[in-house]
This record gives sequence, C-alpha cells and structure tokens, in this order.
Amino acid sequence: MAFGSYNPTSSTPTDATSTINVTCTPGTSFNVGLNAGSTGGATVSTRQMLNGATPLGYALYSNAGRSTNWGNTPGTDTVAQTASTILPISFTVYGRISPQQDVGAGSYTDTVTVTVSY
Repeated sequence: MAFGSYNPTSSTPTDATSTINVTCTPGTSFNVGLNAGSTGGATVSTRQMLNGATPLGYALYSNAGRSTNWGNTPGTDTVAQTASTILPISFTVYGRISPQQDVGAGSYTDTVTVTVSY
C-alpha cells in the first residue's frame, strides 16, 4: 500500500487502499489476517512505519468507513470468508495515517504479513 505524500500540518487524514487476492479450494472457509507489521512495539491497532528511528503511525481497516480494525486473530479481528470459489476472492484493505503527527520528511516503510487460516 502506498500512501503517497503525508502533510503533518494538515488536519485531514491520509488514506489509501490496497487489494489482497486469495485462492483456496472451492468450498473452503477461511479467515484473512494482517499482523502488526515489522516495526518493534507496534500492534495490530497501533501500527507504525519507520524512517530510520522515526515512527509514523497508521491503521489498517476492513471497511471503507475505516471503523473496523483489521488484525490477525481469527474470529476476533480478521476478515472471514464462508466458502471460497474457484476464482480468486479480492479483499480491499483500507489504510489511514492520522493527521498532524510530528514527523520529518522522508520515506517511511513497514512490512505487514497476510495470514490465511482455514
């Protein structure tokens, strides 16, 4: 997911989306989870990107309204699919960087692992 430019003085959050495609055996029920990312100390509800040692907080959601956190615990905060088809199933990940975080210019990155449980 690429958020693009972030303006730390703006009062508007920076939003982005990405897509996950899952293909399973037809009829298989599964959950799709997203871990906390690779930044030490981050959790699934307080994810962080880094530029050197400088963190920039962000969140990942399973709905367009960005109100349902997407975590990694099946049955709690993952996205469930009751039965797969022969075609890939697409899931949209909705990302948000909260406004007015005191960070400097630079490239901020994180790596989030997708887990499919069935």
